[in-house]
Amino acid sequence: MRLRLILLALLAAALMAGCAGAPTATEPPAGQAPTAARTPATPNSAVTPLPTAIPATPTPTALPAALKVNGEIVALAEYQAALKQIGEAQPGLSPTEQRKRVIAELVDQTLLAQAAFKAGFSLDETALRARIDKLAEQAGGPAALADWQTRMGYSPESFQLALRRAAAAAWQRDQIMAGVPAEMEQIHARQILVQSAEAAARAEQQSKQAGTDFATLAFGYDLKTGGDLSWFPRGYLNEPAVEEAAFALQPGQISPVIKSNIGYHILQVIARQVRPLSPDARLALQRKALAAWLADARQQSQVEELVP
Repeated sequence: MRLRLILLALLAAALMAGCAGAPTATEPPAGQAPTAARTPATPNSAVTPLPTAIPATPTPTALPAALKVNGEIVALAEYQAALKQIGEAQPGLSPTEQRKRVIAELVDQTLLAQAAFKAGFSLDETALRARIDKLAEQAGGPAALADWQTRMGYSPESFQLALRRAAAAAWQRDQIMAGVPAEMEQIHARQILVQSAEAAARAEQQSKQAGTDFATLAFGYDLKTGGDLSWFPRGYLNEPAVEEAAFALQPGQISPVIKSNIGYHILQVIARQVRPLSPDARLALQRKALAAWLADARQQSQVEELVP
């Protein structure tokens, strides 16, 4: 378990893989992302002296390379260690899938770190020392940390370079995610969701009948919630067509039938206003912002894989 904590710390800048995405059009916002507790580091003088900081512009290095990202190498030792870590954490993955995920993660982490250094991020020897001290504390002492590094195939230099890159990537990730505002225009809507075009046509006809209350009608299709989608901002629902239709309506208006991947929808907008995002909605938008940033960065970058 202690060595597992080291793994988690090394992957602090990774992309929160495996986390739940945004809800579907039929799921209301729910849940709040947990926050990690922090504890003070314990000084440790037994760690190998640190290398100089990675500059914003990559420079040649004598370390054997597994990848090159915009001319900057990712050490072979770091790649091999990441393979061992994912093998221990997810033994059910095939070697091909493990390799694919490790390369994708290292490329994304390097792109984030490069942007961080370009934006002025720095991590001096004192700060990096504190991170290594914290890892040693979690591992059970400097000897346990050194043993783990050896087992994973890290040299002192490649381990410190990996840790510095992870810190820079985490900083850049936080900058991107912080760019999502705390409040946005949101829609509160209700829907009727059916699975066939014929049922949708009947529901649409019912919704247009004079005197029909849409909420009462919606409860006939969904006894539990009456089709209430609660509040949602743009970019939150998994069904873009439903979201687009909702934001085209004003309070009280009812949409025509909307076809999506999960069925046929008829919406009624209850209200729309600028309001604070729920923790779940903001986290979903932050993840989308991060994914979009990385997709753009990968498209504009040159990546060379140097391992078979």
